[in-house]
Amino acid sequence: MAGVDVVILYPSGKVSAVQEKQLTTLGKNISALEVEGNFDDCQQMVKAAFLDNELNTKLFLTSANSINVARWLPQQFYYFFAYKQWLEKDNPPIVSVPSGNFGNICAGLLANASGLPVKHFIAACNANDVVPQYFSTKKYEPKKAVATLSNAMDVGDPSNFVRIMELFQQEFNALANKVSSISITDDETQQIILSVFKKYNYLCDPHGAVAYKALENYLQNKIGSKGIFLETAHPVKFYDVVQPVIHQSIQIPESIAEQMNAPKISTKIKAEFSILKEYLLSR
Repeated sequence: MAGVDVVILYPSGKVSAVQEKQLTTLGKNISALEVEGNFDDCQQMVKAAFLDNELNTKLFLTSANSINVARWLPQQFYYFFAYKQWLEKDNPPIVSVPSGNFGNICAGLLANASGLPVKHFIAACNANDVVPQYFSTKKYEPKKAVATLSNAMDVGDPSNFVRIMELFQQEFNALANKVSSISITDDETQQIILSVFKKYNYLCDPHGAVAYKALENYLQNKIGSKGIFLETAHPVKFYDVVQPVIHQSIQIPESIAEQMNAPKISTKIKAEFSILKEYLLSR
């Protein structure tokens, strides 16, 4: 898009092969910085850029991820779209959301506050269990993210969780009545990918599998309740995780195949804000 300069930060070695190609092959006005760190490092660098006076006097900065509320405000609409298809209007759904930075579930909670009938939300997490631990202990303690098969959720300090707390006016009991959080292991994720594929001929991506398993666990003791689980992406985006589980190859869409053959172009940097600042000012 003319007049827009896009800089992508992504954690080196912590995204799938397809993801990396999607980030590094577009060229034109889009540049990729391969950060020697994790998602939290990338996010902290970007947040620091927004707070830097020199950068903000010389550049107009905005974010395309869920640091920016403009990312998750429109996400409300597909919650309404899902409810439109929900047959049992007198039995509102439980909604299970793959949760890493907590932007998506934040959008769902906002939709619920706007009037969308949802009985309960599940924040489905992988081994990065900061929020599940919070619900157990009432203590929010960020920690270093660990790598999992559902890597888009490998976040140790989700920036949108404070927004969720504000929606509930920092009242733990009010939050716990509407939201719970479950941590799902990589082994469970793989088991769900395979079992759902065999039973329904539906192929989950690893993040959707986490949400499916969290919903399955939650519904065990909730007679009469039913739910919706959210997906994250086409499974081909994580084919290197999914194919070994189902022992089949996934058909790659033509648009993705073209990107897979394109050369990767990225600039590797250390996870230091000063380096990002210098890079942005030099453009």
